[in-house]
Amino acid sequence: MREMIIKFKDPNEVLAFVNKVEKYPYDMDMKRGRFVVDAKSILGIMNLGFNNPIELRIYDEDCEQLKAEISEYMSA
Repeated sequence: MREMIIKFKDPNEVLAFVNKVEKYPYDMDMKRGRFVVDAKSILGIMNLGFNNPIELRIYDEDCEQLKAEISEYMSA
C-alpha cells in the first residue's frame, strides 16, 4: 500500500484527478478525518472539501506511473 497527501483547490482539479486515476486498476481510497471515500468518486472527493490535506491510499506497490501522473496534486 502507498500513501500520499493530496490537496485540491477547486472542482476542476477533482474532475481532472478522477479522470486520471480511473484509468488504473488499483483500489484507492481517500481519507480526511473520519471520512473515507473511493478515490474514483467525484462526489465523494468533493465532500472531503477543498484546500485541505487528504490522505490518498493506493492498494498496490507498483504505482510509480500513477504517482507521476498525479504529482501536481501532491502536497509537500
